[in-house]
Amino acid sequence: MRVAKLFNLVSALALFAFVGTAAAAGPAQPTAVLTSADCVKCHEQPPKDIAAAGGKHKTEVTCQDCHVGHPPKVKKPIPQCSQCHEGKPHFKLQGCLGCHSNPHTPKNIKFGNNVTDPCLTCHTGQIEQLRSFKSKHTALNCSFCHNVHGRIPECTQCHKPHSNDMAAKDCKVCHQAHKPADVTYKSDTPSKMCAACHSKAFKLLTASTAKHSKLACVYCHQAKHKMVPQCTQCHVKPHPAAIMAKFPKCGECHSIAHDLNRWGDAAAPAPAAAPAKPAAPAKPAKPVKK
Repeated sequence: MRVAKLFNLVSALALFAFVGTAAAAGPAQPTAVLTSADCVKCHEQPPKDIAAAGGKHKTEVTCQDCHVGHPPKVKKPIPQCSQCHEGKPHFKLQGCLGCHSNPHTPKNIKFGNNVTDPCLTCHTGQIEQLRSFKSKHTALNCSFCHNVHGRIPECTQCHKPHSNDMAAKDCKVCHQAHKPADVTYKSDTPSKMCAACHSKAFKLLTASTAKHSKLACVYCHQAKHKMVPQCTQCHVKPHPAAIMAKFPKCGECHSIAHDLNRWGDAAAPAPAAAPAKPAAPAKPAKPVKK
């Protein structure tokens, strides 16, 4: 009997202890998970940078997508860029932080003075133009002009305008930065743009009373610089065939296209040679002394 009572007492105490322990412990707690809201509590500046200029680092990823874990549990929470960026020639370059110094503002890129090769992995069209149309720009590094990514400098930063009334925006009417010597223009380009360099021709044209003076420079010199048209491009058969055969060059009569019909300046037949003077009579020979 005593043994039975003792057994029951021990069982009751054990049950009481188990229930008490379980009650004190409460329900099992879930493992803590970090969120971006937790990161902000300590890391103030990175969230500000991302909000201001994060690009896709702002819209497509969270803090935890890049930084998996946190010390002391994770020893190296800073990832390699190649963890996400792969599949393009640009992503095979080494030393990402050399240009992308702050991963939280990835498009705020600053360069040194001698950077070209990294640019070529994305900007292939520009280098093709520079190499196909040789100019002094071809010898420059990309970062000489573009020292900040996306920055397009004014031409007048290095080049003086052709005339005092030209603004920086006027340069692009005729010149493209990556092939500046290949001068092209649209059909509505004003003649004053041409006059900045071709002042003599422009002055002659505007002073002329011929119909050419009413035409814009680009009407005749179409699309490409140094394009000089033939007169017959507009004046198909200006004279009878006999006259054209005798005077095959229009300028023989009409002077130049910018100063037409200056008859006095046009080429004229050489004047007839003056009649030769009669020869002086020969002097009598002196007698020979003996």
